[in-house]
Parts: sequence; C-alpha cells; structure tokens
Amino acid sequence: MTSVNTQDNVQIFYKDWGPKTARPIVFHHGWPLSADDWDNQMLFFVRRGYRVIAHDRRGHGRSSQVRDGHDMDHYASDVAAVTEHLDLRNAIHIGHSTGGGEAARYVARYGKDRVAKLVLIGAVPPQMLKTPTNPGGLPIDVFDELRKQLATNRAQFYLDFASGPFYGYNRPGIKASQAIVWNWWRQGMMGAANAHHDGIKAFSETDFTQDLKSIAVPTLILHGDDDQIVPIADSALLSAKLLKNSTLRVLPHLPHGMCTTHADVINAELLSFINA
Repeated sequence: MTSVNTQDNVQIFYKDWGPKTARPIVFHHGWPLSADDWDNQMLFFVRRGYRVIAHDRRGHGRSSQVRDGHDMDHYASDVAAVTEHLDLRNAIHIGHSTGGGEAARYVARYGKDRVAKLVLIGAVPPQMLKTPTNPGGLPIDVFDELRKQLATNRAQFYLDFASGPFYGYNRPGIKASQAIVWNWWRQGMMGAANAHHDGIKAFSETDFTQDLKSIAVPTLILHGDDDQIVPIADSALLSAKLLKNSTLRVLPHLPHGMCTTHADVINAELLSFINA
C-alpha cells in the first residue's frame, strides 16, 4: 500500500497514477469520504497524460485511525507530507467540499513553490458557521444535528445523507443511483467515527478568510446553484471576492455531489482551466 508517515507518525494512504514526469494534479476529497471519490476524475486525467494523486485524509479511508489532529492545520500538514514525499511541483490542487478548505489552507501555507493552480468545487471556504463576523453562515444547531445523527446511528445517517441532499436525490423528478449511494456509504463507513465527528467542527468552524486573501495562484471556483450542503451565497460568492486571481463558474441546477452526478461537465470545466 502506498503511504507516507507524517511528523506525528500518522500513516497517510495515497494513490499515484500516471507518469512520474507528467504534470501533477492533486485531489482533496470531501467529508467523510476517501480518495476513491475522485476515481472518475483521476481516470479522465490519467488518460490524458497527467499524473494524478489523491490521498485519504487522516481517519478516513485507508489512512491511520488516530485519536487527534482532525483539524485543518493537520489536514494541510498531512498534504504537505505527501507532496514533499513525492516532490510534486507545478501542481494543480483540486478540492471538493471539506477538501476545498484543506486545499486552500495547504496552498496558503505550503504551496508557494509547488502549486501552479487551485480549484475549489462546492467548497466550504470562507466559513460555514454563522458568527458575528459571518452573519450569513449556518447556525451551530445545523452542525450539532449532524454530530447527533452520526453518534446515534452512523450507518443510517450516511445512507440517508447520500440518498438525499448530497446528490440532490431528494429533488422532484431526480432518480437516485443506488450504486452511487452505496459507494458513498462504503467510503464513509471505512473511516473512523471519531475523525468524522471531529471533522464536522473542522469543516464548519474554520475561518479561511486569511488563507484565501494570501493565495495568488489562478483559482477556479465551481459551485452548483442547487448545492444543499454548502450554500453558494455564503461560500463561492464570498470566496471569489477574497481571492486575488479567481474565476467563478456557477453551474445551474447542479448538486453538491456534482463531480459524480455530472462528471462529464466537471471534467470539461477542469480540463479547460488546467489547459488555459
């Protein structure tokens, strides 16, 4: 199994496909999933000559299940361990949802000499939680309810989440793919309950404002306007204003999990931006 050990001795699993000399694309997965969530995008780009890398966040997928470090600072540091181990340079980093926050913090803190471009897809920055300085965010009750459902019956909660708002399967006229639902459930159940529980605080309460302000590389922001998980008004629209060099693409009617449900659309957007 391909993995790297971090400074605090956490084993981070990663996939690394394609020629080592090719331009690298690094994918950052959402909560509570794994590198497997990017299989469609990784196959698409490896067939076009790119080197594609995706890791399992600590406590997720095949990475170590550990007691602590389930916060954005550690997440970004873990990515740095992978990119330094593989000596990735001139890389494009693509993050979805929680992975968008992770990617933004990594680029801001560690990416100066290694990152060429950044993509944020349905991403949590600048901040999801409602606070005095972020009045448009979601109230803490929303995230407390997620924690409660996870602690009560994680398996059922994940099944309901994937069957409903994540992919927009709760919308009238939308037929759910049971294979997609069960693949989401499979990925979630591979990870550690404590990591997922603590991860809710990480993705909802972290303020990425300063990270976004410090990022100078070209950044593409992709967001579906029917995203029921990360509301576009309090994420993508605000991030676009904070970034120095951003392009915002709002995709009509698409859900949070659009990388899976509309992979052809997303892959085309990514390829166009990378080749620009």
